[in-house]
Amino acid sequence: MKHTAAMRALLAEYLGLALVLAVLIAIFGLTTRNFFAPVTFRTIANQIPVAILLAVGMTLVLSTGGIDLSVGSVLALSGSVFGLLLVKYQAPWPVALAACLATGLACGAINGLVMIRWGLPSFIVTLGMLEMARGAAYLVTDSRTMYIGGNLGNLSQIAVAGVSLGFILAVVLALAAQVVLWRTIFGRYLIAIGTNEEVVRLSGIDPRPIKLAVFMLSGLLAALAAVIHCARLSSADPNAGAGFELQAIAAAVIGGTSLMGGRASVVNSLFGVLIMAVLETGLVQLQAGEPTKRLITGAVIVGAVILDRYRQRGQ
Repeated sequence: MKHTAAMRALLAEYLGLALVLAVLIAIFGLTTRNFFAPVTFRTIANQIPVAILLAVGMTLVLSTGGIDLSVGSVLALSGSVFGLLLVKYQAPWPVALAACLATGLACGAINGLVMIRWGLPSFIVTLGMLEMARGAAYLVTDSRTMYIGGNLGNLSQIAVAGVSLGFILAVVLALAAQVVLWRTIFGRYLIAIGTNEEVVRLSGIDPRPIKLAVFMLSGLLAALAAVIHCARLSSADPNAGAGFELQAIAAAVIGGTSLMGGRASVVNSLFGVLIMAVLETGLVQLQAGEPTKRLITGAVIVGAVILDRYRQRGQ
């Protein structure tokens, strides 16, 4: 009975988010001239792989009751290392790729280790990493954008039915993360830690390595997002990723992930990314100014949080 009720609640969440997405598409389709054109949907799909990967990592971190404010800067630093090795040192791309991913992994490990060792809030630790990683990105690139081009630029052109390889990879990883979150012991530990970490500890389970692993995973996904970002722009930019952490948090919150931990869904966060992407694209086609776009986007985020609060009270 409990399993059936949980499945019904899950289905209701999916349908609710799908309905919001459908309503937005209908509104912009009726109020703009070209929104229903196939090229619009292909453009949206090809622009959001980075947002999807960052939202996946953020959802997993939020499920434990933590937060990672450094993902945008980690993306910039990882991409800078990637570009530096390819452009300045002419390293083979597998070597540059390994260094890029290792950079993101190391940043995530530092976040987790500092938080665990000194018992600091993840908000403070990752805020510090946000500044350190951004500064390191400027040092690595000498504050200049590096053009990569070549085979990496061509990689972003690979598409299936007009949809980029990056989008396909991001969706596959999001679905895999959903399976990990709900169908593995590791995923259950994440939710349990977010619900009540002290109970987990009293049950004989050490939450520290689990929290370290989830922050390392967030850093790794940010580094993978950096590769896709560099491939799409054919360059490594130390300014890349500014504000991306807020987009990732917003996508997760719109999808119903609790900022307090204990409840998360990667698929719902994927819906959140799509909703934000459709909203931004529609506003652009309506020729809304940047202040208007930010005002509406912020209102949607606040509305999602308020809705989440009522949902918690109902449960």
